Amino acid sequence: MTEFCSLKKLIPYIAIVCAMLIWAGAGIAVKHALVVFPPLTLIVLRFTLAVILMFIIGVIFRRNEILGLQRVERQHLPLFLVGGILQPFLYFILETYTYQSFTSPTIAEALLSTQPILAPIFAFLLLREQVTRYNIIGILISTAGMLLLLLTSANSFSIGNPWGILLAILTVSCSVGYSVVLRRIPTQYSSLTIVFYVQSISLILFYLLWGGEQLFNPTPFINTDVLSIQDAANPILSIIYLALFASVAAFILFCFTVRYIGVTRANIFNNVRPVFTAILMFTIFSEQLPISKWIGIIVIVIGIFISQKQIKK
Repeated sequence: MTEFCSLKKLIPYIAIVCAMLIWAGAGIAVKHALVVFPPLTLIVLRFTLAVILMFIIGVIFRRNEILGLQRVERQHLPLFLVGGILQPFLYFILETYTYQSFTSPTIAEALLSTQPILAPIFAFLLLREQVTRYNIIGILISTAGMLLLLLTSANSFSIGNPWGILLAILTVSCSVGYSVVLRRIPTQYSSLTIVFYVQSISLILFYLLWGGEQLFNPTPFINTDVLSIQDAANPILSIIYLALFASVAAFILFCFTVRYIGVTRANIFNNVRPVFTAILMFTIFSEQLPISKWIGIIVIVIGIFISQKQIKK
């Protein structure tokens, strides 16, 4: 019985590590997909497929606690609406402009990876969630490792652009705010129900934005320069990956973990994403990792372990 309880406690951590691994691979998939599809078209396609897929899964497993699709009560709709506005809608838009504001993508990625720093502040002010000294120490250590990982061999160490910094802060705030909303939504709803309705709201907003773009600045639905089936295969597979894994599986796993271990302890795992990205680039594309990056990876992992330690009562 004790072994079963210990295994049950590990499930949220396994879930969020899998989510971060999936999201780390999403960046590579997006690069392949953008060869054929314009950015906003890609987002609309990705989340349209994701919402359709979640609806099918939710109907099939409607009695399941995690994968069942339920009706949302009217008094809870504002929480779902706020969640849909914050992420993925506002987060994706602000993230795009943040990357455009910096000449160095490494600096932008470093600023966008600061969720663990803001998470305890949001969690305490909005949820009165307990923040322990282990959480703070682990966050600081892990963030130091993340900066070492991202800034090693960066072409530019000058942050410079104040508007870019403001955009990065707003982007991270949307991400952490989304985590707070997940925590506030009553536990009666399954993880799939939450992600389905939140992404459906975001999708409506993306459709309105995409429709406005097509009305005032028409762009082709696909890049007509890529005509061969062989050239289009990777982008199509990338969209399937982004819809099935990055937009459905990862969001459900993250939602489940936040509701189980809290905003502060869940958001610290965002520091794992650059680790997985570096490892994927090393294994798939043979990109060399200097010793300083390996040290950064080790420091991140140590910080995460410390941040999850609980104070015995």
